[in-house]
Amino acid sequence: MATPALFKPLSLRSLEVQHRGWVSPMCQYSCDPVAAPGVPHDWHLMHLGSFAAGGAALILTEAAAVNAAGRISPRDAGLYNDEQAAGWERIVSFVHRHGVADTKIGAQLAHAGRKASTYWPFSGEKGSVPVSDGGWGTVGPGTAAFDGFAPPAAMTDEDIRAVIADFTASAVRAVDAGFDTIEVHGAHGYLLHQFQSPLVNDRTDTWGGDAAGRNRLTLAVVDAIRNVIPDSMPLLLRISATDWAEGGIGIEDSVHLASQAAEHGVDLIDVSSGGAVAHQRIQPGPGYQTGFAARIRRETGIATGTVGLLTSPGQAEHVVATGQADGVFIARAALRDPHWWLRAAFELGHDMRWAPQYERAVPRHAF
Repeated sequence: MATPALFKPLSLRSLEVQHRGWVSPMCQYSCDPVAAPGVPHDWHLMHLGSFAAGGAALILTEAAAVNAAGRISPRDAGLYNDEQAAGWERIVSFVHRHGVADTKIGAQLAHAGRKASTYWPFSGEKGSVPVSDGGWGTVGPGTAAFDGFAPPAAMTDEDIRAVIADFTASAVRAVDAGFDTIEVHGAHGYLLHQFQSPLVNDRTDTWGGDAAGRNRLTLAVVDAIRNVIPDSMPLLLRISATDWAEGGIGIEDSVHLASQAAEHGVDLIDVSSGGAVAHQRIQPGPGYQTGFAARIRRETGIATGTVGLLTSPGQAEHVVATGQADGVFIARAALRDPHWWLRAAFELGHDMRWAPQYERAVPRHAF
């Protein structure tokens, strides 16, 4: 039987990814905000390690903030000090040792901007965390707040250049920790997306105005990281292909950004959508974002990954086999079934290695 498209390898620079089924970044909001802020620990190792044992070929970490103020919540992970880097290095080593698909792992580097210092989803609270409860002041392109959050301080040119330096330093830490790739988080209404979106960025200086100005920070971060990581290491960029709101980013804007990103050394666009404003009108459905990835791939030639309500192996196989994307990122479906990729291989008729400890459970007739 021919190898299913989902299980064919993909080369990104010198990185060989064994198949096209990957783990999307998923924040766990599980770091200790007092004893070890931003430091990943046993929960993160178990969470990501289960996907490695379950057959994922590429795992992206949750958003790792590039400085303390860039964390989405006080319980978010970071990659801006040595203790955090050591925590990630332990997880990277574990994934490399136990991944049954020669699993690769990438660090997603992020800054939440005006959406930082918020309560985590299962806290029982909503909105911004006050300083008295462990929160901090936030920053953004301007002073307009995301609905229900505290207003940010408008970033100065010096602030912006400091954030670029923070992304660069975190990238160096990621390389030193043994990560196989890096993804820049430029989506979901976080800082880089805030600068990209005309619904948020009303600056008139070099970091705003037209599309070139609004995309300048994202491309500057890409350039800075590309300059400090090995040429052999692929660089990924997650974007929101549309703001789902009138006057915001549309797919044409994202095609243009993806084309520029490719020229600046990005190797794959991880295509998501939304998050810039609360009044967005998303139209969800199975694979509802895949068309964006397909258009970017078709019109720019850059590799793309797609995500969003892709839950079954048959769906994922169809997306890759028809050339809509080069890879499929699995999120909530992976939380429900950390062995999603082993099940996918069985359902698609692909012979995939299992961990020897689990071989007695290899299915013969039904998963």
